[in-house]
Amino acid sequence: MKDITLDLDARNGDLARIAAALARHHVTLKAGAAVSSGPRVVARFIPSDLDGARHALDSANVRFHESDIVPVTLDARPGELVGLITRLANGGVGVKALYLTSAADGRLELAVAPTNVARALRALELHVPGVRGVAT
Repeated sequence: MKDITLDLDARNGDLARIAAALARHHVTLKAGAAVSSGPRVVARFIPSDLDGARHALDSANVRFHESDIVPVTLDARPGELVGLITRLANGGVGVKALYLTSAADGRLELAVAPTNVARALRALELHVPGVRGVAT
């Protein structure tokens, strides 16, 4: 699974143009965020269809970056997220992005964009009780 990162101009309608390109290619978002810092916007999202998103962005002449993401499931209770992040940090893994992809029935489905996927998998599989569904 992958996410897409875009670095956009906040002032000229780039975000709207990209949203329209994705819509034309029938791509929806599973999760995402756009954060403005001065004249720039950094947008990160998990597309419903990665190939469709690539085609849409290429067709719109938009530069983008892809990152591997690791899906995890946690219990929705205090301390679970800190346990996840602590284990990643202790395993030498930084977090580039963290997405909430679903919340239901006392469970949280997250997607983590780690700085190192192999280390993240080792850290999570070996050390975080309650983390299920870790996949490559």
